[in-house]
Amino acid sequence: MFDIPELLQVIILAIIQGIAEFLPISSSGHLVAVEALLGNHNESTELSVMLHFGTLVAILVFYRQRIKDLLKEDRRVIPMLIVGTIPAAVIGLYLKKYHEGLLKSPLLTGFMLVITGFILMTLTKIKPGKKEYTQLSLLPVILIGIAQAFALLPGISRSGTTIVMGSWMGLKRQSAATFSFLLAIPAIGGASVLEAKDILENGATTPIWILAIGAVVAFLVGLVALGWLVRWVEQGKLHWFAYWLLPFGFFIIVWQLYEIMKASASAGLL
Repeated sequence: MFDIPELLQVIILAIIQGIAEFLPISSSGHLVAVEALLGNHNESTELSVMLHFGTLVAILVFYRQRIKDLLKEDRRVIPMLIVGTIPAAVIGLYLKKYHEGLLKSPLLTGFMLVITGFILMTLTKIKPGKKEYTQLSLLPVILIGIAQAFALLPGISRSGTTIVMGSWMGLKRQSAATFSFLLAIPAIGGASVLEAKDILENGATTPIWILAIGAVVAFLVGLVALGWLVRWVEQGKLHWFAYWLLPFGFFIIVWQLYEIMKASASAGLL
């Protein structure tokens, strides 16, 4: 739709990735929507890998002390993270193999953004929990893992669904956010490894220096966004993001239905 130089387009996508990966608004959904607005429906695999790598490093830096604790004192949490990652790993491999095109659908994205908005609104019905994530039993971990798998659909926020599910499981607000992002480490890391495999097989199309800039921008923006999110979770304001997701999602739906009708009319089907 718009003709924007490649570097500027990468920077725009990196900013969106850095913000939306952590704030509960769905990075995949916003990237799909913005790519459609920019007229680019084919984001390169290597760009996706580098943007996710940038946000992954942001998590590692922000939660470095928690990660040290996992390796020293809270080793019980490591098997919990593995169990919680299994649903997303299984469903992710299935979608990548059989329905990869579905993950790039702007129309589906619009509907899922609306659903994410309604999911966040349920937080207004949940009383703050009292448990730490280290006290989780197997069933809550599996349910949080299923929530993370649901977020493989574009427009469903990974952070939003996992924090909401953790809150429904009785976790303290900050603890739900911490477990959500610890769970993101194997999820994002595993997805990046799969995408990196595609790069090795097919080769890169975007210059390395542009990819590096994208990764750095995603890291810096992501670090700031993660700090914002933790504060908003503690203040019980996470549902505020629904007031962006609902109108934006409906806008995407109306726009895409209009595009479909216009294409059908041009083809003589209407």
